[in-house]
Amino acid sequence: MAKDLVCGMDVDEKTAKYKTTHKGKTYYFCAPGCQKAFEANPQKYIK
Repeated sequence: MAKDLVCGMDVDEKTAKYKTTHKGKTYYFCAPGCQKAFEANPQKYIK
């Protein structure tokens, strides 16, 4: 399971509909809103 960095939910990488790649790493999201928030400002969520 991957962690949605925006809302904190666990997301199954195998079935995730929402994902994006940033600097060569894939991030998974539970919903399109979380994906859009991350894409708008990735550094806010990457620790």
